[in-house]
Amino acid sequence: MEKEIWKPGNMLYPLPAVMVSVADPRGRHNIITIAWAGTVCTNPPMVSISVRPERHSFGILQETGEFVVNLTTRELVYATDYCGVKSGRDVDKFRELGLTALPAREVGAPLIGESPVNIECRVRTVTPLGSHHMFLADVVAVHADRQYMDERNKFHLEQADPIVYSHGVYYACGEALGTFGFSVKKG
Repeated sequence: MEKEIWKPGNMLYPLPAVMVSVADPRGRHNIITIAWAGTVCTNPPMVSISVRPERHSFGILQETGEFVVNLTTRELVYATDYCGVKSGRDVDKFRELGLTALPAREVGAPLIGESPVNIECRVRTVTPLGSHHMFLADVVAVHADRQYMDERNKFHLEQADPIVYSHGVYYACGEALGTFGFSVKKG
């Protein structure tokens, strides 16, 4: 195989495209789409998001130290893109998109009702990295839509039709190819 060498860059794709909801101290809500998001630790449960300082939500995140990660789906792909290109300085994204702002249990930021999973987070540290600042956060509550639970109380996110992001394009997730440990399972 012949490989081409590129300048250093982020080539870890696909990524989850999540909508992060925030609320300022006066209760004004905003949504920002983030692709630089990920799991950091299981115990204690932690996630990170990376945000450019010029984004409207950046100041809200710094001021409140709270946010909600809302997973996205095929049904939410338009809203996901819109929330990434429109500024909350100019538009109320919940109202414009007809999204439902639900109260969170532990943080002041709202949940997006249409999202199948909402992850409430409280910022632990903020690290300036260059173009982005990384917000490392503790997960303080998780909400899962009951419509994706089976009779054994197992959650089926795949039924929500989640999406991912790669090089400027949103993709639907495809077929399951195996479960964890299938490569060594004897059967």
